[in-house]
Amino acid sequence: MPVLDRTTAGDVKDRGLAEAGRSRIAWAGAYMPVLAQIRDRFEIEKPLAGVRIGACLHVTTETANLMLALKAGGAEIALCASNPLSTQDDVAAALCDYGIPTYAIKGEDNATYYSHIESVIASKPQMSMDDGCDLVTTIFTKHKPLLDDMIGGCEETTTGVIRLKAMQKDGVLPYPVIAVNNALTKHMFDNRYGTGQSTLDGIIRATNVLLAGRTLVVVGYGWCGRGIASRGAGMGAHVVVCEVDPRKAIEAVMDGYRVMPMSDAAKIGDVFVTVTGNYHVIREEHYKLMKDGAIVCNSGHFNDELDLDALKKIAKGKVEPRPFVEQYELHDGRKICTLADGRLVNLAAGEGHPAAVMDMSFANQAMAAAHLAKHHKQMKKHVYDVPVEIDEEVATLKLSSMGVDIDTLTPEQVKYMASWSEGT
Repeated sequence: MPVLDRTTAGDVKDRGLAEAGRSRIAWAGAYMPVLAQIRDRFEIEKPLAGVRIGACLHVTTETANLMLALKAGGAEIALCASNPLSTQDDVAAALCDYGIPTYAIKGEDNATYYSHIESVIASKPQMSMDDGCDLVTTIFTKHKPLLDDMIGGCEETTTGVIRLKAMQKDGVLPYPVIAVNNALTKHMFDNRYGTGQSTLDGIIRATNVLLAGRTLVVVGYGWCGRGIASRGAGMGAHVVVCEVDPRKAIEAVMDGYRVMPMSDAAKIGDVFVTVTGNYHVIREEHYKLMKDGAIVCNSGHFNDELDLDALKKIAKGKVEPRPFVEQYELHDGRKICTLADGRLVNLAAGEGHPAAVMDMSFANQAMAAAHLAKHHKQMKKHVYDVPVEIDEEVATLKLSSMGVDIDTLTPEQVKYMASWSEGT
């Protein structure tokens, strides 16, 4: 794995690495016109002036553009990675060069990962910006005195929202959090189109497998699963869906996919992708049923969707024939390949979501942060959805950037829609 040559965040020794990162950040920024407009607005209005933000996000070119927008809004930021394999080292170097302390190295071990979270916490953040809730839970469990100064947080992904809602249910959510993931302009596009495209991109980069004619098993039919299934079918794969929710399962059937339990899918699948946010959805009994040469990967936030310890236990050996590919040989001679140590294959083996999709996600993130800074005193310790007006503004700005016009309601139509009686 490449290692970023720096001693501390902000002390970048490899100038070439930082310059490469700057170029790629600018390239991504060209495809993020909504966030660019918000950054220009923030530059003038300074809605985050003096607010210390601790961010635990995937350190990519798109995230870098969000950090620069927040900085333009007056925020003081410290950033660490939300996944050990998703960091783009040149981007981390460039962010340090921009004066944003960044603690992230691609391929960092678990101890380093959490030490980087601690480095962000050392900046005494007043607002958290999470992708998976690791920052929030670390502050809550180890740094409770800091909670007195915390005004709120934002959460980027489904897994994190699930954890935060569990905290709220148990009465321990420490401050208000806006679930950016729940904005329609986030999950309907980022999760469906972003995860759909980038997951297959990561699989193909890692393996160079031909999807056409293969059986692609998608485990979980939320927005991410929908996107992967759709893109897989578009590339000629025979898509099978595994689900536990009968409503999502019937939707998958109506969308034209075969639906079956994992115990059946394991026997016929060529490529398996998990996107459930749950624990050990592919287990020992499933590995034992798989074909020789099966490829298993995860595009959910945590790698414990795959029971990798069980696979190691039943294998007699492992080799790494390609970067990000671990090939396990079972005692009967069958080989099963896992990708990127079970971590998000789209970010570990690929570049993650296209910038044009993250444009909307991070526009929501930036505006949610500004909303928290302005309204946190009136907010309870709850998980909040993104305000509808922010969601609609992001959609309006995106349409405008694409040169798309839409209709508006006439006064008569507005009156009609507001009336409960017949006619107007």
